[in-house]
Amino acid sequence: MLKSSLTIQPSEASEFSLRQELPERDAWQALTANTGPFVHWDFLDGLETAGCVGGNSGWEPFFLAQRESGRLLAAAPGWIKHHSHGEFVFDWAWARAAHQAGLNWYPKLLVAAPLSPVTGPRLMGAENNPSAAEALVDRIVETVQRSRLSSAGVNFCSLRDGEILRSSGWLERFDWQFHWRNENYRDFDDFLDRFKRKARKNIRAERRKVAQAGWELSWKGGDELCEQELDLISNCYTTTFQLYGNLPSLNRAFFADTARRFGDRFQVCIAARDGEPLAAAIFWHDGHRLYGRYWGSLIDCKDVHFEACYYQGIEFCIRRGLKAFEPGAQGEHKIKRGFVPTRTLSFHYIRHPGMRQAIARYLDHEAAALLQYREHLDSLVPFT
Repeated sequence: MLKSSLTIQPSEASEFSLRQELPERDAWQALTANTGPFVHWDFLDGLETAGCVGGNSGWEPFFLAQRESGRLLAAAPGWIKHHSHGEFVFDWAWARAAHQAGLNWYPKLLVAAPLSPVTGPRLMGAENNPSAAEALVDRIVETVQRSRLSSAGVNFCSLRDGEILRSSGWLERFDWQFHWRNENYRDFDDFLDRFKRKARKNIRAERRKVAQAGWELSWKGGDELCEQELDLISNCYTTTFQLYGNLPSLNRAFFADTARRFGDRFQVCIAARDGEPLAAAIFWHDGHRLYGRYWGSLIDCKDVHFEACYYQGIEFCIRRGLKAFEPGAQGEHKIKRGFVPTRTLSFHYIRHPGMRQAIARYLDHEAAALLQYREHLDSLVPFT
């Protein structure tokens, strides 16, 4: 647990509004080619159009743009955050320590793909214009200092972003996710041949149980979804979030808009029993990777969750020739289903020197624990 022995005066009042609009679509997209769907202009604009960010959501748009003679050279998806929900790089302990020390942790500045624990470039343009990306980092620091924010974070960033942020002296943090990699498998059985005998048997039994219970699963691209299926997606998502005491961040308007904008790149695996659709797993893909993002059901159906979210996704990747599958954050139970530990990165700038020192110590201890945890994770990998 992060502890603080700081002696600090209560922080300044932070009731203010900062907002910087999403840059023009063509210029933004020129920087985000091959960066995945979650920093795509249509995804970000769709979130705001549907009211999932902006307004009273706690995600205030603060897009950063570095230009030269009017030309966009680098950009970053920035947000003024008034809470830590939807980030997947958890800083609740830091917020508590700041409060105990008499500091406000919110608002803060976050550079991230909202609601999406997916690695990708966050300093867009860094590969071709590293100096412009470095200027973006300087602007982030200036914003934190000038507006007296507590901090800035860059979540799930690329290795290139990490090099720039590390050289700028930001605090580095890492964690583990579980990803599947396509080794040119011919079909699902070919993939299962990599497993140890007991693990292979367990997966086959798990899938057989779903089929024997009468479940049928089908895939629909965004351009194939009808109004009733969009209702199902929204209802499944909202029901499951509320069941676990979480506030749903997305809504039907967003799903409908995303289906229209992304077409085949937005995919839904629908699970039906006795002809009645009762559950759905929601995915995006970019032609190279599949991203499993949301699961929802109208009834309790744990076994169907594993089938729809993992095994169906693996089969989709094999059929489409996709090279990797990221099923979402956390969950070491994914390992025995063929997903392997993969490191993710984030970087953090903390305005108050004492708070920065305390968090740096915390990250040192956390890193040591995570490296030990990796040894445990590797022992769970079921491949021969």
